[in-house]
Amino acid sequence: MKHTFLQVALGGAIGSTARHGINILAARLTPGYPLGTFCVNISGCLAMGLLAALLAHRGGQHLAPFLLTGVLGGYTTFSAFALDTMTLWERGASTIALGYVLGSVVLSLAAVVLGLAIGRGIFA
Repeated sequence: MKHTFLQVALGGAIGSTARHGINILAARLTPGYPLGTFCVNISGCLAMGLLAALLAHRGGQHLAPFLLTGVLGGYTTFSAFALDTMTLWERGASTIALGYVLGSVVLSLAAVVLGLAIGRGIFA
């Protein structure tokens, strides 16, 4: 069990460092536009799909904590959101999948607005 946490932690360090590097590069290329986050989300989702298929079909589930939760979780949690959504969709739970997408986006944006309001009220 503790080895799993170590795998996730190491993978997370790798993924978050990669995301940070991409964000720095993208900010230099396109100041004022979140190109880094955009690119990380798209590439992370592509990697999540490829790795999830690879691990499922080639018996590599023991690598999932390091690669999927760790590296890709540190890189972008949007990939996990996308995989969860597609898993629901492929299982025939299309209404739940759509509710998950809508609820996640709307409530996440609302949570940021609320967090900013509370934070500004406390710290400003």
